[in-house]
Amino acid sequence: MTKLIQTRRRFLGTAAGASAVLASPAYLRSSAAQSGGVVNVWTYDEFVPEDLKQAFEKDTGIEVRIRLVDDQGKQFNLLAAEQPNPSVDILTVAGHRFLQFIDSDLIAPLDTDRLANWGNINPVYSEGDWATINGNKWGAPILSGAEIMAYNTDFVPEDRRNTWDTLFSEDYKQQTAYIPSDLMSIVMLYLGYDGNMIAYMDDPDEAARIVAEARDFLIEHKPLVRKYYDAGAEIQQMLVNQDVVLCHAWNGPISKLIMDGMPLGMSVPDEGSYGFVYTLNIANNAPNADNAYKFLDAMLASSEIGAELTKSTGFISTYKGASEHLSDLEKAASSIPDEQLENLQFFRAEANDMKYKLVDPAVEEIKAA
Repeated sequence: MTKLIQTRRRFLGTAAGASAVLASPAYLRSSAAQSGGVVNVWTYDEFVPEDLKQAFEKDTGIEVRIRLVDDQGKQFNLLAAEQPNPSVDILTVAGHRFLQFIDSDLIAPLDTDRLANWGNINPVYSEGDWATINGNKWGAPILSGAEIMAYNTDFVPEDRRNTWDTLFSEDYKQQTAYIPSDLMSIVMLYLGYDGNMIAYMDDPDEAARIVAEARDFLIEHKPLVRKYYDAGAEIQQMLVNQDVVLCHAWNGPISKLIMDGMPLGMSVPDEGSYGFVYTLNIANNAPNADNAYKFLDAMLASSEIGAELTKSTGFISTYKGASEHLSDLEKAASSIPDEQLENLQFFRAEANDMKYKLVDPAVEEIKAA
């Protein structure tokens, strides 16, 4: 117990002091000339290194205004309400939700010729099939992640760490947490269906039946869950406090805790799960598009920035050579074993319009049940 308390204190102290740590200015220095003005960015916590932001503002005279987001659906609704005059220039979209934003004319095609540092992205991400829609690139990939099961290694034995059955077990009643909107796809996969719903694009009745089955499954198991949560910082705090010992989460926040010494592990369970890529996108009708491209190019300037993003978020960097700047612990904590990668498939967007019209109201029904 004494060791655990010390670990908690070390984590809390590290989190409180992280923003004060300055990286080398050499890799943060922007090549853009002084131009002034502002750039408005909607993104997740820690997705823009504070030292990079300060260096960019000093070198260019452009003020970087950041608004934190914690949910793709909320961001979509806010941006849709603001069009055709959005208040944002750069927003963070998960690759599998591109089509929703594209079809609603909320993001603009990315002009990679305006990004001198585009070549710093690993082609696995920048040139992947998912990254090109209607002949255009739509975002700059910065981080890759996965939906995983996380567990406290002091409480969850090894033989129960690789199946979603454990998350829904009576043995961990009121000791679990998850994001129901994200878990819906996994539950569909767990029940033997296509969580991307591409297989049901020509059969909307079957799609509705499957979503209803997944919804009813989560309602049935609702008494077992301690809390539904929204943001990575929230599940981190619950794990640190031992409010929960088992959860569904994104790999990034859990990797951060492992890096900070918490007795945690994570897995891509045998039944499977989904991976995703976070991208930075230019809003359609962005009020400060020129400044947005300058800031986006600064974000892609070097592999050290990619490593800094992994260290601050726990997600896997998409930058070439980023791992060279990580410690062995940071590499291990932010990676997924090869044998578990076989259980992982990427989210795809082809059926998203149908999928989220069914899933979003189902999630509200789960919460209200």
